[in-house]
Amino acid sequence: MYVIPRPRLADDPLFGVRLGLTGALSYAAVPIMDPLMPTIMAALPVGMAAVQRKAFAPVKVIAGPIAVCVLATLMAWFVAWMHPLAVVYAGSMWLVYFIGFRMILSTGAAPGMLIIILAVLFSVIGMNGDAAVAVVRDEFYKAALVALVVIPLAYVLVPPRTRDQHVDEPVPQQGNTSIGAAIRATVLLGLSFWLYAVMPPSDIMLAIMAALVLVFPTREAVFFEARQRMRATLYGSVLAVAVLAVYVMSPRLPILLGLIFLAGFWVGQKMLHDPRPHMAFQNAFPAALALIAGALSTQDLGTAVASRVVLTLIGAFTAAFAVALLDQLTNWRAPTRDAAPDIAP
Repeated sequence: MYVIPRPRLADDPLFGVRLGLTGALSYAAVPIMDPLMPTIMAALPVGMAAVQRKAFAPVKVIAGPIAVCVLATLMAWFVAWMHPLAVVYAGSMWLVYFIGFRMILSTGAAPGMLIIILAVLFSVIGMNGDAAVAVVRDEFYKAALVALVVIPLAYVLVPPRTRDQHVDEPVPQQGNTSIGAAIRATVLLGLSFWLYAVMPPSDIMLAIMAALVLVFPTREAVFFEARQRMRATLYGSVLAVAVLAVYVMSPRLPILLGLIFLAGFWVGQKMLHDPRPHMAFQNAFPAALALIAGALSTQDLGTAVASRVVLTLIGAFTAAFAVALLDQLTNWRAPTRDAAPDIAP
């Protein structure tokens, strides 16, 4: 799976400022749009902004939210159609997972990850009925609209230094990728049922990162990504606690938006300067915003943080271990491509 490189100080010295501004603007939209699941609206635009590099790329910024809307519509229809038949529903979701993982492993590109993310969300939510599926679909529509407005605005207000646009360089995985995709689809199907058993629908956005470790093809990469997801969870939890601890002293929206900006700025600076792998910091800010939005909507930050950490720790590492074991037993990877991920800064 292609991992986008860290932002470069020479290209974008104000990356942290723009990331913090994107987070503040995204959260400012929550009281305006009044979503039923504010975690999605708070986290989605920031997650999309955090993976942008170099100069503003209109095609990527516009195509991302549009792709989210299209896939959300298709997944909502598919889940509503299939879920009345339990066995058929499980089999059909396995097939969707397989297609997504096969796309990731055979091309190394990111669209397959979007399929996996939305498939997990809608498959788990779908077990709660058609009404819940419709709510989640509409929440993604709203969050995508916010992203279409907020991300270009942040680039206008805080442009990068370079005029060059980033070009992705995905590397396909060699070997029998169909077997690798089948292994990951099977493990993810079991994880999906576990997510349904332990997570309420309002917290499902907090749980999705546990599934993303499975997109990496090698044993080393899977465990490396699991560790980074755990770091992101811890960083995001600390940021959320710090923001809300200050906010409760003066519970006003401008104060909260300022604190969110500072949290995003800190994350952006860490991505620019910290020698450790940047993915943990990149994923920490969306996690923090999801926790903040969930805590302010339920008034229960402690439970949200605890469930987030426990879920990522247990779910991510159990899934990673299962995938690594099955990969080793099947030996589907080509030996020349079985290497650890590039973790250089």
